[in-house]
Amino acid sequence: MQLSLRLSAVAGLVTRGNRLADVGCDHGYLPVYLYQKGIIPHGIAMDVRPGPLSRAQEHIAQYGLEQYIETRLSDGLEKLEAGEADTLVIAGMGGPLMERILTDGEAVRESFREMILQPQSDIPHFRRFIKEIGWKIVEEEMILEDGKFYPMMKVIPGEKEHICADTPYTLSEWFGSMLLERKHPVLKEYLERELRIRNEILDKLKKAPDAKKRTGEIEEEKQAIIAALKEYESI
Repeated sequence: MQLSLRLSAVAGLVTRGNRLADVGCDHGYLPVYLYQKGIIPHGIAMDVRPGPLSRAQEHIAQYGLEQYIETRLSDGLEKLEAGEADTLVIAGMGGPLMERILTDGEAVRESFREMILQPQSDIPHFRRFIKEIGWKIVEEEMILEDGKFYPMMKVIPGEKEHICADTPYTLSEWFGSMLLERKHPVLKEYLERELRIRNEILDKLKKAPDAKKRTGEIEEEKQAIIAALKEYESI
């Protein structure tokens, strides 16, 4: 089975030999691929929607893997018991939804050895959330596919960090310390694109009345991008 670049990168973060739980499994491509490659011995594919779960069941049956990959209709981690999986994958959802799933499923969450997470939005907030719930980012990747950027991370249990709500985001929270340290080429493309977008927005806001607050927010984001690019070039 061929995976998209995004899912291939997610698959590459899964530790060999771990049992998998895939939340928001869509077509079930990921657990099928990981089992076929001998990376996982067992998978649980879960989705809150009957349609995608049905397609996942069809895919699993197509490859004769019903004995090794089971499916569950589940809102987040609701239908998973602690100890049933070693690796949790949540990929392709918005950051706030992923935060809700991980918060609501705290008891199950704390039974995982690792989580592979690929939020689609609110990524600085999500990176901070991960620290606050006591998990540590140990690996990061970023993919550009079909014009979209996909940051992803592997996290393991760590120490909870208390961060005041009004504390500005750090460069690591904005863009990922490991991506910066690795001088990741996709991150640089992302930063350059985001800088262009912020400049365009600021030009438009100059003509808008009562845009002071929004201008300040965009300027703050722009300065973070510039700082990241400077750090990037100095590594």
